[in-house]
Amino acid sequence: MFASDLNRRQFLQAAGALAGLAAAAARPAAADPLGLPIGCQTWPVRDQIARDFPGTLATLARAGFKSIELCSPVGYADSGFGGLAKYSGRELRRIIEDHGLTCVSSHFGMDELRTQQPARIAWAHELGLTQMIVPSLDGPQHPTLDDVKRAADEYNGIAARAAAAGIQQGLHNEGFLDTSVGSRRTYDLLFQLLDPRLVKFQFQVSSIAYGFDAVTYFTRYPGRFISMHVQGWSARTRRIVPLGQGTLDWRRIFAAAKIGGIRNYYLEMSLPMMEASLPVLHRLR
Repeated sequence: MFASDLNRRQFLQAAGALAGLAAAAARPAAADPLGLPIGCQTWPVRDQIARDFPGTLATLARAGFKSIELCSPVGYADSGFGGLAKYSGRELRRIIEDHGLTCVSSHFGMDELRTQQPARIAWAHELGLTQMIVPSLDGPQHPTLDDVKRAADEYNGIAARAAAAGIQQGLHNEGFLDTSVGSRRTYDLLFQLLDPRLVKFQFQVSSIAYGFDAVTYFTRYPGRFISMHVQGWSARTRRIVPLGQGTLDWRRIFAAAKIGGIRNYYLEMSLPMMEASLPVLHRLR
């Protein structure tokens, strides 16, 4: 090889390295936890959505969010999302994407999936969803083991129909899932009773207030989770706080989230708290 050829190769390698560094600097989102876009659950801004959906999306995009998680305009009609029913799923998708956002997940009520699942799946497909999440399974506050088994059987059936349509069903951990059967948590029972091929779990980080620790659950049930709702938490005041101002170790949580199988995450606090949390997430690796 001639010296001129070697010098040319060295030059190109150096130029390529510099270009790579510049590109990395221009992509701050790549440094965000798990290499995933930072998302926002829209429940905290439901009042704004009821007044001005496009304007709310613009606010979230300006704040730095890249993705959102919706709530169904059917199942959450009385919570600020009913006005979205005037849009088709395709129209909603266009409005969301026009604001530089993506949406792959939405919450649905159990009743709407019991009574009109085919229509809700069709809407999900139009919107571009790949995940349909329910907040709870609507069981009693003092369940028996049979109650939990019935709830699990019903949701396995719902999830099987969703899977046949190419949709992943997910289960949040609130309400019924916070109950116990004797000394056993309903939540833990459901990990045994729900089909791991059909149902993934969405973890609410602030449920540490009731003893549900994210790191513990992500490592206890590897691969069983799909997403999480992110809140800061102060053990001293027992209140939700912006990330970085509480007592949670976010490096440990996101490291465990990889084990749990988390594919997307959403901040879910008041808008000022979420905005204050974004710089903390940008600094995490």
